[in-house]
Amino acid sequence: MKNISVEELKEKMDRGETVHLIDVREPHEYAEAHIAGSRLYPLGKIQTMQVDELEDLKDEPVLLQCRSGHRSMMAAMVLEQLGFKDTSNVVGGILAWQEKGFPVSR
Repeated sequence: MKNISVEELKEKMDRGETVHLIDVREPHEYAEAHIAGSRLYPLGKIQTMQVDELEDLKDEPVLLQCRSGHRSMMAAMVLEQLGFKDTSNVVGGILAWQEKGFPVSR
C-alpha cells in the first residue's frame, strides 16, 4: 500500500491537481472538521463493500484519510481488494493535517 504525507497532499492541492480525497470517518467527526474538497464515505460502508458510489474512481488515484491513519489504511486495503488501481493512505490523518496548521472546514 502506498502512503502520502499531509505535506504532500497539501502540495498537490496547492498546485491545483485533481485530488480524490475520501474521508472514511463517521459523519459527526466529519462535521467537526474536515479537509476542504474531501468526500465523506465512512469505513463501515467500505468494509461491507457498499462502494457503488465510488465506482467512478476505480481507475483514478484515491487518497484515503481518517483521524490518525488507521481506518484509512484499512479502507485502502479493502478498495485494493475490490479492484481500485491506485489507493494511498494519508499518514496521520486529520490530526497530522491540523498539527501542521493546515486549514479545515466545518
